Amino acid sequence: MGDAARRLSALAEQALGTPLPVRIRAWDRSESGPPGTPLLVVRRRRALRRLLWKPGELGLARAWVAGDLDVEGDLYEALELLAGHLWERGGDTGRPTGPAVLLAALRDPALRATGAGLLRLARPWPPPVPPREEARPAGGPLHTVRRDKQAISHHYDVGNAFYEHVLGPSMVYSCAYWAPDSTLERAQEAKLDLVCRKLALTPGQRLLDVGCGWGSMALHAARAYGVSVVGVTLSEEQALYARKHVAEAGLTDRVEIRVQDYREVHDGPFDAISSIGMAEHVGSARYAEYARELHTLLRPGGRLLNHQIARRPLGDEAHYRVDPFIDRYVFPDGELAPVGRTVTQLEEAGFEIRDMESLREHYALTLRRWVANLEAHWDEAVRLTSPGRARVWRLYMAACALSFERNRIGVNQVLAVRTPASGASGLPLRTRDWR
Repeated sequence: MGDAARRLSALAEQALGTPLPVRIRAWDRSESGPPGTPLLVVRRRRALRRLLWKPGELGLARAWVAGDLDVEGDLYEALELLAGHLWERGGDTGRPTGPAVLLAALRDPALRATGAGLLRLARPWPPPVPPREEARPAGGPLHTVRRDKQAISHHYDVGNAFYEHVLGPSMVYSCAYWAPDSTLERAQEAKLDLVCRKLALTPGQRLLDVGCGWGSMALHAARAYGVSVVGVTLSEEQALYARKHVAEAGLTDRVEIRVQDYREVHDGPFDAISSIGMAEHVGSARYAEYARELHTLLRPGGRLLNHQIARRPLGDEAHYRVDPFIDRYVFPDGELAPVGRTVTQLEEAGFEIRDMESLREHYALTLRRWVANLEAHWDEAVRLTSPGRARVWRLYMAACALSFERNRIGVNQVLAVRTPASGASGLPLRTRDWR
């Protein structure tokens, strides 16, 4: 047995100034590090080459997706232990603390021997080809209709059967609303019903569901509240799935599913708008336009329910950068904003903000259930997509669950009204009664 693991552990400690808190197993089957901790498996030297050719989180992401890196043991525990070393950002400055610091350290003259040791271990020629699961959006400006459609397709058009295994029968891809004894299905139905109650839907009204996904919200609103729904998505596969289930429910007279951008909807006004887990795709450069478009599509007195993931504000917002793993492998061109900025832009578009509810802990619970679903159907998920795609979703969902639990990101439902000139919002004095 060789000594690659020992050398890797020593190099990491020299560069980072602290031992790695997990055990390492290298490609030569050698192991090093604290016993009883999760095992970080470096299956191939190529993992190091990926880091040297693309320092930082993107190199790590490519190594994970390609299977060059793996974790044996409790994935959540491993991510908790490694977070500060690998991908969490330093303080409120936005400066990276992980691989970028490692590579900066290796450029320090005092650590040239460490750098030389890493190079010898990696054998860095030639540069590895990125995994095929990596998104390569078209050029040009962000968040045009064409580019947004490509980004949405990368994330959602990977097979409806794959998502059925992960999300379960509800096919709802946003956080559920949990009670202590809930199942995932009941908790997702409770979330959909919460949205409908906040919107005060009544029979005969028109609802626009922006980013309708697989149609779950549209079906629930039509079936339980008697409204007519227009659901829009940029995903062809989602639309096919949603239309099939609308037809099976006998609701084609009340639910229309379109492959359409929200900027191309011109048949308002609507009595209510739901936007659940869609605004993260809009982008900071387009958010004011998004808010204005939805305001225009609502009748005076109509309500908007905007359900959106938020990040914590940085001390200097100029340092904000989209996570490279998320951008290349999960949500291309997606951006998270602090909830305060979202509320401000909705207000600037003319909305009156009437309620904001944080569901942060609810999303952590939901993600852990999705990870469990994926792991329970792992072989089938790999068959339906690819090993790399399944690995993307497992890491992404597990890491996000921890981020919600650690209060690094949140999710909020903002209820806004297009209040008419008379000032009559139509809401009760006790807002949480909703009607």
